[in-house]
Amino acid sequence: MTRLRVAAAQIECRPGDLAANLGLHLEAVGAARAAGADLVVFAELSLTDYLGAPDCAALALPPDAAPFAEIAAAAGPMAVSLGFIERAADGRCHNAQVLLAGDGGRTVHRKLNLPGYGRLTETRHYAGGDRLDPVPFGGWSVATLICADAWNPALPWLAALRGADLLALPTASARSAVGAEFDNPGGWRTVLAHTALVYGLPTVFVNHCGTRGELDFWGGSRILDADGSVLAQAGEGPELLIADLALARVRRARDLLPTMRDADPDLIARLLAASAQ
Repeated sequence: MTRLRVAAAQIECRPGDLAANLGLHLEAVGAARAAGADLVVFAELSLTDYLGAPDCAALALPPDAAPFAEIAAAAGPMAVSLGFIERAADGRCHNAQVLLAGDGGRTVHRKLNLPGYGRLTETRHYAGGDRLDPVPFGGWSVATLICADAWNPALPWLAALRGADLLALPTASARSAVGAEFDNPGGWRTVLAHTALVYGLPTVFVNHCGTRGELDFWGGSRILDADGSVLAQAGEGPELLIADLALARVRRARDLLPTMRDADPDLIARLLAASAQ
């Protein structure tokens, strides 16, 4: 596919209610499929909701759990990216995002950069991931970064360096999560525009919406093109965004601003080695 129709599903999740959230996923998947989407992306931990103190024993699932098969069946040939608490084979739990491909494939990204500041306590509940592997999809290469992953400058660069030409960026950003003096919506506006523009990397950014306790999720999901322009943007309530992306625009953006062509990972490796001495 030289052109890709992508969807961002901004839903108002129910805290800890797997059955209700599965229903919301199935509804959004049906709407995205009816709109002709090739890929629909949900927010971070969309199947459980983003919980300050998750009951991992009750909510964690293996990647082959029944809800994923039900969502994949509803999606048909469309791919779906959704968030869940993963119970790994070693018993540890991860903040994870699974990409259900239309051909039956499943790929899991485990959040790499776990926050433990403000009202964010993920380091107490989850083990961090250790891999960043873009996934081939219909002639595209799709990388996933979960929320705070994108605030580590090295990770979007590595995703692009490894061949990604589309970034799925599920998040759970609340106005009050970091502190009253920190502008989360404004910060994300800057990070998203920078990532898409500098790396020529179209981005599907999906946030939560609604208020749960002290967390006020501001929505604002959006789809950005390879030049950093916003193709579609949501408000603060539930919404399904649709936009069309083209590989030719990715190639053209990277010709105009050849950040990745001029990247020098060997230099970075030498500088990192020197700084560690």
